[in-house]
Amino acid sequence: MKPIEIAQDPGELLNQHFVGLHSGGGKSHIKGGQSAANKALANLDISGYAKKRSEVLPKEKRGATVLSPYIRHNILTLKEVWDAVASAPFNDREKFRDELLWQEYARHLYARIGIKLFQNLRFEQNWMGPGNGWQPGMACIDFVVNELNESGWLVNQTRMWLASHWTVRNQAGWLNGQEKMYRELIDGSRAANLLGWQWTVGSGTGKPYGFARWQVEKRAPGLCNGCSLKNDCPIQDFPAETVLPDAEVEPLLVSDPDLEKTAGPSSPIMNFSPEMVMLTIDSLGDNDPALVAYPDLPAVFVFNETALKKLQLSAKRIYFYLETSQDLSDKRDLQVFIGDPYKFAAEKAVAITYAPVPSFRKFTNLAEIHPYPWLRKPHARSIKSFSAWRNNF
Repeated sequence: MKPIEIAQDPGELLNQHFVGLHSGGGKSHIKGGQSAANKALANLDISGYAKKRSEVLPKEKRGATVLSPYIRHNILTLKEVWDAVASAPFNDREKFRDELLWQEYARHLYARIGIKLFQNLRFEQNWMGPGNGWQPGMACIDFVVNELNESGWLVNQTRMWLASHWTVRNQAGWLNGQEKMYRELIDGSRAANLLGWQWTVGSGTGKPYGFARWQVEKRAPGLCNGCSLKNDCPIQDFPAETVLPDAEVEPLLVSDPDLEKTAGPSSPIMNFSPEMVMLTIDSLGDNDPALVAYPDLPAVFVFNETALKKLQLSAKRIYFYLETSQDLSDKRDLQVFIGDPYKFAAEKAVAITYAPVPSFRKFTNLAEIHPYPWLRKPHARSIKSFSAWRNNF
């Protein structure tokens, strides 16, 4: 277990402790930490969101809130953000909250079916081959890929462009594409990323999302004018519609035989007295339930060395986690390590907040497990689609 002196500059920490554990890429303009998240939430104004959320250019006209990195890591919970827009205009509030529910649906889906989300959900599609679906040369794709690489964040519209271009247009494997995007996104979440790509390629809906010049000209006016292919655009027209065959029904999409396993505990599970609170990637906020329960205990965060070596996440994500840790360390005792978080938790008496991800089951001998802060607690009925999930509440 390698300790990290968290007070140092994140860039120095990256060079000193994370060699071979990331894919490079510098840092993002999106700052990590509860203080940055609270400031962003205090300045949140979703007036016009319903009309502007899909705008790409000019950037000052974008309606996207850029709260997703904080939401993904529960620095801001979905419930906090939901409540923050209570007085917003009706159409904007409903559209914004609908997007929050989509994030919650993704979490419920991943919590229930786990790594099966890496497989086609409801419809079969054949875009499983190797290759890079974002070859340079198109102004629209180059612009979006550059923004992804530089900031680690994209509006939802351009995420769909990239996913569709990689798969529907270029027939490259969607798993490879989503993995490349996942590595770069600061808000990279297996739940949301896998579901988003499944929706775009049509394996979740039966109808692939077609990316064409029309969307670029509507959402990013003027971008095509500077493209070398403007007179020979490879996406001038929409791709031919594809009818996807039904996939074999996954029983877990229809019902959940073990709802407690999916949702986690509804009240703290207390096995023995904790000596510290352990944070995870899925719960990094000051209001982490285990942190709140034990304000006087030291906190600990362990970077998973094995996972980082395998995933090769962008340096931007490491920066974000380091900045988040530094912000917390200004308020309470925090120890940060690189090593094996599961071994650490098994050997120490830790209180931890449940995370609705398959890897949480690797934790053993936990002193306490605290409930996950769901926006809506999972149900055991159908989650075959967003509408089915939503209608079953």
